[in-house]
Amino acid sequence: MAVQEARRGGGSDGGACAGLRNGSHEGGCTCGDCPHGAREGHRRAVAAFLLKRDEFAAGQGLPAAVAHSDSASRQWVSEELTQSAELVAERGRTEGDAWLAGLWRRTAGAVWAAVVLLLLTQSLTAIGAGWTAARTAGLAAALVVAGALTAASWFHRTRGGALAPVIGEDNRLSTSRAVAAVWVLFVAYAVLVLVGQLAAASGHARRDALISGLELARAAGVVTVLAVVCGIAVLVRRVVGLRVLGQRLQKVRADRPRAADLLTDDAGRGAFADIQYVVISAVALAFAAVRLARRPEQLPDLPWGLAVVVLISAATYVAGKYAEGGRPVILSVVRAREAGDLDAPIRTGDDIEIRGAGFVPPGAQRADRLSRMVVRIGTVHVHVPLVPVTGGFRNPTDTLLTVPVPADVEPGRVEVQVVTGAGVETNGYAIDVTE
Repeated sequence: MAVQEARRGGGSDGGACAGLRNGSHEGGCTCGDCPHGAREGHRRAVAAFLLKRDEFAAGQGLPAAVAHSDSASRQWVSEELTQSAELVAERGRTEGDAWLAGLWRRTAGAVWAAVVLLLLTQSLTAIGAGWTAARTAGLAAALVVAGALTAASWFHRTRGGALAPVIGEDNRLSTSRAVAAVWVLFVAYAVLVLVGQLAAASGHARRDALISGLELARAAGVVTVLAVVCGIAVLVRRVVGLRVLGQRLQKVRADRPRAADLLTDDAGRGAFADIQYVVISAVALAFAAVRLARRPEQLPDLPWGLAVVVLISAATYVAGKYAEGGRPVILSVVRAREAGDLDAPIRTGDDIEIRGAGFVPPGAQRADRLSRMVVRIGTVHVHVPLVPVTGGFRNPTDTLLTVPVPADVEPGRVEVQVVTGAGVETNGYAIDVTE
């Protein structure tokens, strides 16, 4: 009751409502022509949430109606932070959608900038050596690839443009898809270079030499690498999907894709399997590009030694995908004890500590995700309260949750189960509740 009275009198949403009544944007505008655009609105919402969290952590801002009760004040603070976090998440999704809708122009611009760079490079290297048919074919192939990517960007303009095929279901850039897409584009470009030279060739001997450049004996390394990286892109998607459905992997959707997704896990930490896969693939691709520039009359003959290195890197990446994650687990449940409290059994109204692992999945460290965590005690669902500290939260954490035992829990032996922010359930753990 004290919490409800405090919420009615606190007026926590008064500023936002006043802003809407006054007709201001309040960060919801996505036109990009005013200071209240989606990005600015998200930034302001984040700043307001951090300020509120740190104020509550310092014991400030509590209404008098709940200040006398630790449980009531904790509940009030948790609900206030939850509402503020939901506003931050909403603004973040709005910013992400606006950013994704404008990405296709940037991807198309980057593609054509690469074409201009290729033209400048060919012009500089042609000084003294002269312009050749291979240079013309390379430039024509680049124009064809750039045109195709631009058209794809326009058709997928609401989903990230040319990057749409490499954005995963969790709204992050997929490392396996990105590596496969780059190899596909490179091989397609190399074939188009040969096609351009073949179209310009006049003699039978020249045409036969160009056709022989497509023979498997010369391009076995590149073809093998292409087949493996494409197969891995399909396999990893299947593996991740099955592990999520089997509750052996927790995935949380991101607001928008970032370039760092190629090298990090869902929590933003550097992932060795992803980093080595991207680095080794980039080195092999650079070697193949140099070979194509030196011998444009045939597909790049990637040495088998380098091809095997790429295959080992790909196998390591797949093994890392199989090994990551895991189902959250409860190891023990004990009665929370403050300094000076007497030892006692668990009673209704007491706080309990749930100790385990995997309660906070990667990418779910934000307050709106933490507020979705639920503990099921018997038939009663208890939302995990947010307990702020300066710079973060003391509860919940990845290994420890503290929740009260409601009065609705019947005395006796009941089962405790945690539902994480990703919707994955832990094992059940039985406890005895006394009157």
